[in-house]
Amino acid sequence: MKTNNFISACLLMLSATLFICLSGQLYAQQQLSPGDSATAIIGKTEVKIKYFSPAVRDRQIWGNVVEYDKVWRTGANNATILEVSRPVKIEGKTVPAGKYALFTIPRSGGTWTVILNKTWDQWGAYNYDENQDVHRFEVKPKKEIELSENLKFYVNNRGNVKFEWEYLSFDFDVKPSR
Repeated sequence: MKTNNFISACLLMLSATLFICLSGQLYAQQQLSPGDSATAIIGKTEVKIKYFSPAVRDRQIWGNVVEYDKVWRTGANNATILEVSRPVKIEGKTVPAGKYALFTIPRSGGTWTVILNKTWDQWGAYNYDENQDVHRFEVKPKKEIELSENLKFYVNNRGNVKFEWEYLSFDFDVKPSR
């Protein structure tokens, strides 16, 4: 009987230790890529982007950390979320009010595809389903002179959304739907 109690106590201690270690790893990962957001009011429409912001940390980003020609969550951890409080026009297409996962498909030396997907609450792009896409459009990335160590999104009240990371940026416009 005492042996069973000893084994139970050891298993409980082992479980607690594993929980603490795994929690610490998740906390450390999220600190390496802290949560951030960008918000603006465009007319009467609130536009918000919620994302996790990884750092370059002396790594080769494009084609290495972020693979070319594959769907990317456009940040770290959870998929990046674009939320609009009213219908908007994005690159010529009306997008209903709501939350969307914002994915991209980076390409070497060419245009990137930006994707708005109905399944906004997901980890990374591992469960990405093209059938849930609401809108896809192309953007032309630009080379920047200054390093953006941490991934950043900006939204201004004229409806311009800008992405920056490493020495690369792209932007697109969000306009109130009439």
